[in-house]
Amino acid sequence: MAISSKDWQASWIWCDGEESPRNEWHCFRRTFDVPASGWREADISVTADSRYALYINGTLIGRGPVRSWPHELAYDTYDIRPWLKPGEPNSVALLVMHYGLSTFSYIRGRGGLLAQIDWTSGEGENQDEGWIGTDGAWKTERHKGYQTRSPRMSLQLAFAEWVDVGIWDEQWCQSAYDDRDWANAFVIGEVGMAPWVELTPRDIPYLTEERIYPSRIESLHQVTPLPWTAYLDARSILVSDSTHGNSTVYAGHVGTTIRMSEQASITIGFAYVPPFLHAVCVDGIRYPKSSLRGQGSQDLYLDVDLIEGEHLLLFELAGSDHGRGIFMGINCEVPFEVISPVNAGEAFSPFISIGAVENYEYIDHVVDEQQMAQDRLIQACAGKEDLVAGLDDSSKRLYEAFCSISTSSSINEIVKLGVPIAPASLAFVSPESVYTLTAWKKHAIQKPVPASLQQAVMAHVGYAEVPTFGEDDTEFIIDFGTEWSGYLSFEVEADAGTVMDFFGVEYMQEGNVHYTHYLDNSLRYVCREGRQTYTSQVRRGFRYVIVTVRKAQRPVRLYSVNVLQSNYPVAEVGQFRCSDARLNEIWEMSRHTVKLCMEDTYVDCPAYEQTFWVGDSRNEALITYYLYGAESLVKRCLNLVPGSRGQTPLYADQVPSGWNSVIPNWTFFWVIACHEYVIRTGDLDYAHEIWPHVAYTLEHYEQLLDVNGLLTMQAWNFLDWAPLDQPRNGTVTHQNMFLVKAFQSASQLSALAGMASVGERFTQTADALRQAIETHLWSEERQAYLDCVHSDGRRSEVFSMQTQVVAYLCDIASNERKANVERYLESPPEAFVKIGSPFMSFFYYEALLKMGNMRKLVDDIRLQYGRMLDYGATTCWETYPKTDGPDPTPSQLTRSHCHAWSSAPGYFLGSAVLGVTCEQTEQIGWRDVVIQPNPCGLTWAKGSVPLPEEGRIDVSWKIQSDGRIYIKAWAPAELNISILLPEGMEGATELHVV
Repeated sequence: MAISSKDWQASWIWCDGEESPRNEWHCFRRTFDVPASGWREADISVTADSRYALYINGTLIGRGPVRSWPHELAYDTYDIRPWLKPGEPNSVALLVMHYGLSTFSYIRGRGGLLAQIDWTSGEGENQDEGWIGTDGAWKTERHKGYQTRSPRMSLQLAFAEWVDVGIWDEQWCQSAYDDRDWANAFVIGEVGMAPWVELTPRDIPYLTEERIYPSRIESLHQVTPLPWTAYLDARSILVSDSTHGNSTVYAGHVGTTIRMSEQASITIGFAYVPPFLHAVCVDGIRYPKSSLRGQGSQDLYLDVDLIEGEHLLLFELAGSDHGRGIFMGINCEVPFEVISPVNAGEAFSPFISIGAVENYEYIDHVVDEQQMAQDRLIQACAGKEDLVAGLDDSSKRLYEAFCSISTSSSINEIVKLGVPIAPASLAFVSPESVYTLTAWKKHAIQKPVPASLQQAVMAHVGYAEVPTFGEDDTEFIIDFGTEWSGYLSFEVEADAGTVMDFFGVEYMQEGNVHYTHYLDNSLRYVCREGRQTYTSQVRRGFRYVIVTVRKAQRPVRLYSVNVLQSNYPVAEVGQFRCSDARLNEIWEMSRHTVKLCMEDTYVDCPAYEQTFWVGDSRNEALITYYLYGAESLVKRCLNLVPGSRGQTPLYADQVPSGWNSVIPNWTFFWVIACHEYVIRTGDLDYAHEIWPHVAYTLEHYEQLLDVNGLLTMQAWNFLDWAPLDQPRNGTVTHQNMFLVKAFQSASQLSALAGMASVGERFTQTADALRQAIETHLWSEERQAYLDCVHSDGRRSEVFSMQTQVVAYLCDIASNERKANVERYLESPPEAFVKIGSPFMSFFYYEALLKMGNMRKLVDDIRLQYGRMLDYGATTCWETYPKTDGPDPTPSQLTRSHCHAWSSAPGYFLGSAVLGVTCEQTEQIGWRDVVIQPNPCGLTWAKGSVPLPEEGRIDVSWKIQSDGRIYIKAWAPAELNISILLPEGMEGATELHVV
């Protein structure tokens, strides 16, 4: 990546106080004069930790920075001349959001802002220039309107957005704002300071912000809210320094006291129950999770009768906690209080930590003997009683104390056990849970939607009056027609103190809402008096927005609600239409899905994670080449991966991320994608640039080959969401096969980089590994490749379609074995594990394409993706619909309803049905192209495929009534185009040079 040559004069600044505060939003501003003659040039370069929003004279100019590693932090540069006011005071203002913890797209550094305006005026002898940079003269103040105790959105993301605009002056970013009461910023260092030792200019265009309006108001309800809700950051309560992005594995309890005003029945409920919560304990009675009312991990309830007085409530927690938290509420018909069992005072929350009796930070590819011993204790606490006998004496005592805590009826009993007890910080307990309030209502009465309320979704100057229902709240659901991803925006008129809760979801079915599984996709907005506009600072994905108006003293007037759709800027160059309307819908669904998952990198999904998963992006790049081109986004993604070498030489599976995790296949896919990018673009300089990074990681994988010549390792050895045998420790067959492919791709890449002699050894390594697979991972009895060999030497008894697909795709099998595998691909054996996700189907389709079985490929797309359409999908789902039972609920169908790894039809309908492919010759950069359609039962198809630098290829084919096919193509003159008739068909071709 290019290092900045910018002449930085500005200094890094921050505010007085904590270096890396949790979930704080800080305002910075500086006023300056622009002469009446104006500035001929005026640019501002800016970056921040964690994220910023930039305003010039009150106008939002941009957001950033793009995700990057702290040691090579990206900065943005904007031309600000259109927003300057010559001859008047001007202001530059920045809202900096600092997370205070790592996420899956950010590694915790410290709070910091760097900005510099470079200006030029006049020309020739009258030319003048100067700069205005961040220094101690800048003013700063914490934005007190943003709630610092808002919940984590999810383990992958930072914090939900809660803002009270009544306690903060919205004019703070205007030039006329009086900032005399603000403090001066602190200079914390010069450019080059740690952790931002290098600064790199932004390497992709700015993302779009396109205003999208909803389709309709879906429903209206009168709702009675729960009297008490909260979100608990359980791992931070028990292990307070868990600011890293890795999983914390622990065993401990979180507790509180419920004080009842009189005897009554109460319900303790959970909008989401994380896997590590095993029991709810009330006054020494342990209620295991399995005994709670409800099913699955959402909407679980415990009903108990309590007498007047104080009652000890404990949550028994043991296992791996990546930061999901506990979303809970309490319902009761009589007054009650939730108070601290240790009388900690107002400086602390009403919750306490008990323990943890054991904890450690889990990194999947680095687990030592001590952690294995710690894990045995924690797993015993989690209910695996067979492990208790193997614990040492110290661990047994801790285990016994843990069990005794769950059956203790008072805090005094727990104190006698000698386990540490501490009050939980307010920072780790949110004052309310919008997620819980939205998903669990005390009462809900559906009402007809007034026609006047539908005005809220229209792009006009009128308003919709939101009905009120006395002491109850008003909930209405807005349907945006399809999924979108960006920044929610709205304009309302309301009384001060009116609360508007927004919650985004992706799917509804016959009135049933699929609440986002462990994702708090909420925005709480507390109104000031009068008419007001707000645009969210937090990106979120959704199709439906559930709006709940609370504490309204008079009807709220809703003038507008919309979303600023934000994605990597692309033109819709790729096109596809055919005689099958079903396939047209599927292609369009794939196109829209990929677009929503193109941000500053590819992301897996716009809602749940917004994470750049390295392995996903290989397939997403191929899809994008056929839909949009967008090679610069692909290059950016490829370039980010080697930055993880500071975490592991094996390279991380999602970057840049605080989670140090390795899925070996994801690294192998990255190597393959680097080679495919060079083939696509013809960029030989890039081959030379990326080659050392490819060689570096593969050399480290070579070191993990065992005495049998096979890759045997401990990591997240994953390929598909299916019950194939892919243990965390052992010799996983599909992984070894993809490593063969990665070695081969690396060797080919080295030749393109002009280093063929250096990379040739990877060809030899690939051949040796292929032979080892043939020798040790083939079953003569089953005439197929087994899934794995376990770490204890046991040969897997599981055989999967996944492993056979990879064997064929990576050219492992030959002769009779290859013929066997081809039969399995044609007709999967009933006993083999079936393909479990659209992601794995991509490789299956690649194998079918390689076999020449296009008809089966297209039929499977029509079947599998057609089922999504049958359930109302407008984007591709993460998994195929789970339709167990006659009437599956929305939450059972899939998790993410918009997942780029599932967009395979966007690639295969162009490459297989249109038949446009790059011919494998010595020419690279898509100069030699073959067009050979595959009708697959269709009568016509037409479409376009983008080219990497300029232009596109247009194809149109049609089968006439006499069975002959006529193919027309339009392509740039510099391409070598071969148009071939489908095998066994007669017809004619036309090539038009453009």
